[in-house]
Amino acid sequence: MKFLVLLHVLSAIMGVGPTFFAHVLARKKQTADQLRHTLVLGAHLEKFPKIGGTLAVITGLILFFAGEYGAFTQVWILGSLILYVLIQIIVIGFVTPNSSHLRKWLDAPENSEVTGELPGEAQNYLNKMNGYFYLASTLGVLLFIFMILKP
Repeated sequence: MKFLVLLHVLSAIMGVGPTFFAHVLARKKQTADQLRHTLVLGAHLEKFPKIGGTLAVITGLILFFAGEYGAFTQVWILGSLILYVLIQIIVIGFVTPNSSHLRKWLDAPENSEVTGELPGEAQNYLNKMNGYFYLASTLGVLLFIFMILKP
């Protein structure tokens, strides 16, 4: 059981961890060249939440059903699940579309020579993306508080 708890905690850190520094990569004041590099790094980081997040949910469910946690009516269990789902919705439903718009803008032939300051449209997508990352990070902190304190 201790190994399963260890696996759950490590996979949760790996799964939610990238949201804590993604907003650093997606900072607002970047040049087009910096943003191109940021999006490449972001694509690599997406692997961690997919693997770690999936493993955290599976091990969490195993721990729930094998442990003495009662029912899903416990605030910390229900809250943790809701927070995890909200983080996924924010990243998949809001960050990814803005990232896709930025990628399309950067890859457009007419923008291939742009290396300096971002124009309004691209900067707007980046600002939205950054704000959503901050929201996901805040929810991630709450998730870990629920998991640690089990209120």
